[in-house]
Amino acid sequence: MAYDAELADRIREALVDEPSVVEKKMFGGLQFMVRGKIAVGAHFDGELLVRTDPAQTEDLVSRRGARAAVMGDRDMGNGWITVDSDGVAGGGLDYWIGVALEYNERAHPQR
Repeated sequence: MAYDAELADRIREALVDEPSVVEKKMFGGLQFMVRGKIAVGAHFDGELLVRTDPAQTEDLVSRRGARAAVMGDRDMGNGWITVDSDGVAGGGLDYWIGVALEYNERAHPQR
């Protein structure tokens, strides 16, 4: 499974203060799990997979570099977004990780 190692390093750095991050190779990339659920993933050519609130998908895909996530020829559905390398440049990565963590915390609160 090929993924962008530089993007993975940037994600690790951004998630360093999260208490329960686990990395897993799946979906053709390296996924970063928080609270046991995918939050973000590093993929080929600097693309970022982001797990978001399904109700926000339409608004979020209007952002620079964002589109609905597709695996193979299948749309992954609302709540899954792919962001290209332009969209994660500079502060873009922090924005998308923030979106993913906010949803992850709300959808999977610690007990």
